[in-house]
This record gives sequence, structure tokens and C-alpha cells, in this order.
Amino acid sequence: MRRRTLPLFPAAALPLLATALSLVLAAGLTFGFTAPAAASTTAARPSADVWPYSVLPGFDPLRASVRPMDLVSAPRDLDVTYTADGRTRTLQEYLDRTAQGFIVLDGNEIVKEWYAAGYTRGSLFQSWSMAKSFTAGAVGAALADGAIRSIDDKVTRYLPELASSGYGDVSLRDLLRMSSGVRWNENIDDIPMHVGVSMGWTSTPQVAGTLRRAWEPGGRFEYSSPNSAVLALAVQRATGMPLHRYVQKRLWGPSGMAGTAYVGNDSHGNGLGYCCIYATVRDFARYGKMMLDGGVAAGRRVLPASWVAASTSPSGVSPRYGLHWWVDGDEGYYASGLGDQKIYVSTRHRVVIVRTTFLNAGSGETLAALRAVAAEVARTR
Repeated sequence: MRRRTLPLFPAAALPLLATALSLVLAAGLTFGFTAPAAASTTAARPSADVWPYSVLPGFDPLRASVRPMDLVSAPRDLDVTYTADGRTRTLQEYLDRTAQGFIVLDGNEIVKEWYAAGYTRGSLFQSWSMAKSFTAGAVGAALADGAIRSIDDKVTRYLPELASSGYGDVSLRDLLRMSSGVRWNENIDDIPMHVGVSMGWTSTPQVAGTLRRAWEPGGRFEYSSPNSAVLALAVQRATGMPLHRYVQKRLWGPSGMAGTAYVGNDSHGNGLGYCCIYATVRDFARYGKMMLDGGVAAGRRVLPASWVAASTSPSGVSPRYGLHWWVDGDEGYYASGLGDQKIYVSTRHRVVIVRTTFLNAGSGETLAALRAVAAEVARTR
């Protein structure tokens, strides 16, 4: 197993350091690890000596689907260039500088797959906030199942204990579109919350219960991880199942995931919802492909097409954000995580791209690079 050590960073990097440290403390690892080869193709649980999360509190397993979505290796020469900071750059330069894992899907074909620093297709990578887009899928599934009546329901319909908090008069819709009105500074407040819940010192309901109103719900966009944590709690309460079990039943299995993954919890029985899915690059890509195909995976309906469309369109409070998915104009949409992790879905060119990374390197040029990749894939069909 290859371990990472963090160099010293300036103060601006403290949020990254603190969140990384919290997981190091909780599990003794950093952002990714290489699992045995079987973990990427079967439902077998990795042994504890290579995957300590399997024997420590704070993580729940997602088992491989009994019917994995087939992905076929079909490498293709991609001549990708793009412009960033006034310079013409190439895809390989971008990968060498910024990435650990990278995959490009054209339909079910893997036209490019690349790993660095000892990682392989069997490695599990930290999603960070890409997990929010999985939480959105769980909400959509619960809505389709009738467990959630409407996303215009108030949070208190499912979590009455939050009535006296800032979430007392907030709808699920406003959680989904990051417009809850709850006072929160993601760059500062996220650090103690994440450390606390990762270590089991507090829980997501306890954190949510302390938060107060700052402005009218629906009034503006304000990115806030507790919104996602409260959505996860609402899904658990509505379905009567722990978040990871519902995700397993309605998303992970039906989407045809081929590997075992792990999902962070607060050690009090609550899925975090806002972060911390450890999965292979290929399985992150499978989730993106299910979304690109309108909620269908290998002929199986996973999510309603109407939910996919609503999730990935501007929400009304931000032109760049839908319902826990970021919107890239007419190009497509993407899930995004700390360090600039991406599941990028190009609706314009019908291409799915996943990029994982250890640090925030290259974040200013990621979208330009991924748009150029998608266009080149389309050109070379």
C-alpha cells in the first residue's frame, strides 16, 4: 500500500489539510489506496490488512452489483489541446501535473484510462463532495418509491426534531439547490464539523440542530455541506433504512457497480451524505453513465428521467447549480469534490469523464480540459 505524506501548506490550504487530517486520524490513510484486483470485479470484501476501513467504525460497505455494467477497453488516440492562462496545453501535460486517476467513456467503451503514483483500476479514491450527487440520487429514488412525498415538503415532515433549528421551515428542494438560508461558512465551519463527525465526537443530527437561520430559504445560493447531511438524514427517516443500505438497494446495485466501495458515516448510524465515498474510477464513471442515459443502466431503470433532468438543470437560484449537481451551461453537468475531483457528463458529446486527484492542482483549467476531451472523443468516433 502506498501512503501519502502532506507537505506544509500556506494558510489558504488549511481547509484541505484539516479535512485530510480528519480522515487520516479516523482511518490511518489519506486519499486513496490500491485494493486487491478482485475488489474491482467481484463483491468479495477486501481483507483488513489491505483495507483498514473494513474493520474500523466510520465506514459502511457498498457491495458490487450481481449484474455489473460491462465496460469494454477500447483505447483510442486522442489529440487533445486546450487553452488555459493564455497557453496551449495538452491532455497528457494536464494529467501529469494534476491527476491520480482518469477515465473516459464513449458509450460502454473505455477510450482512455490512466493512473499515476502507483494507483491502478482497483484503487479506491475519495469522492469528497462528489458524494453529494449520490445523495441527490437517493432523494430521487425515495421520491420515485413514494417514501418521500415531494421535495417541496419541509424538512420537519421527516425530521421533526429539527423544528427549532435553522432548518425548521426549509424544504427539501432548498436543501438540494443549496438555498437553505442556514448560517454556514463552508471554508471555515466545515472543518470542525468534519473532524467531529469523522471521529465520532458528534453526529450530523447534532450539528444540524445547532445551526440557525441567516436569510430566507430560497433567497440565494449558498453552498453548505450540512444541507446534504440533512438530506441524508431525511432519506434514512423516510425509507426506514441506513443511507448506505438504501444507496446499495436503489443506486449502487441497479447502476451495475463492479466493485466494493465504502461510505463514510458519523459513527452514530448516520451516513454523512455530504462526502466520503471510496470507490474505483470505473464505478464513479458508471454512475455518470447512468445519469447520461437518463437514469437507465444496462437497460434497467434506476432513476426517473424527469429526476435526472431536474437535477442537472439550473435550479432557479444559481445558473451553475441544479439539485446537487453542478451545471456546465450547454456542455453538460458534473459532480465535484474537494481537490477538484470530477464526474463530468458531457451531454453535448455524450461522453463521461472521471478525474481524481490528491490536491487542488489544475483546478482553474479542469473544465476547459474536460470539454476538450469530450469534443475530441466525439470527433474520433
